[in-house]
Amino acid sequence: MRTAKEEIAIVLDFLPNGYPFDKRPMHQKTPIVQGMGKDHFILLELVPKKGEFLQPNQEVYIGDGKREQIHHIIGRIPSSRLTQTAKMSLNEIVKELVLKNETRFVDFFNKANPINTRRHQIELLPGIGKKHMIEILEERKDKPFESFDDIKNRIRLLPDPEKVIIKRILMELDEEDKHKIFVGS
Repeated sequence: MRTAKEEIAIVLDFLPNGYPFDKRPMHQKTPIVQGMGKDHFILLELVPKKGEFLQPNQEVYIGDGKREQIHHIIGRIPSSRLTQTAKMSLNEIVKELVLKNETRFVDFFNKANPINTRRHQIELLPGIGKKHMIEILEERKDKPFESFDDIKNRIRLLPDPEKVIIKRILMELDEEDKHKIFVGS
């Protein structure tokens, strides 16, 4: 299985003096950026180039080409290691990314497949059980969904699809489920 690679990260928090719990002397500390990949929602720890001062919500290039603001990527970090500022930014940024990429997430409702004989990917979404899943599968046979509003209008009593997707992404970031639909894929 190939690991997803991020090209762009969104700054969740910038720590110009490194982590406060780092016991090393000040001159040995490195500035740290906590960020999230724009495409695969991967949480990353980054080191900015010397003299760079980054703002939360700022997009930075982290791909294989020449990086302007980021010196190197330390690696992935669990959501439990995020600072309070990063955690607060996370919800808003995930919401923003879901809205900007509505087509991608609506396509999930149109193309989701069974995981095994007993469970379907759609059932991994919080608040969606067998009845809603069957209704979604029946509706998409007739005509693919076109937007979150289209899903809301065609599936009765379904929780808000946009909020369900956001909640699922946050669950995956917190590693609450072994199945990954959106994070890292």
